[in-house]
Amino acid sequence: MNDAHELDAVGLLCPLPVLKARKRLQKLSSGDLLIIAADDPAAVVDVPHFCTEAGHVLVSADTSGPIQRYTIRKG
Repeated sequence: MNDAHELDAVGLLCPLPVLKARKRLQKLSSGDLLIIAADDPAAVVDVPHFCTEAGHVLVSADTSGPIQRYTIRKG
């Protein structure tokens, strides 16, 4: 089973959630999961775009509440 890591980006505005995710993902092994909690309205666009550009997989995105949760699998 792959390790799951968490990043609390609540209270951070664009582009900080993606920048912090990039930094955390650099330390992880391929296939590891990073779960991001964010409340930045721009994250709904920024996180999927970041995954596509960086070669990661956006496993899930729960944007239904005030705190969004994104699960990324490192490519």
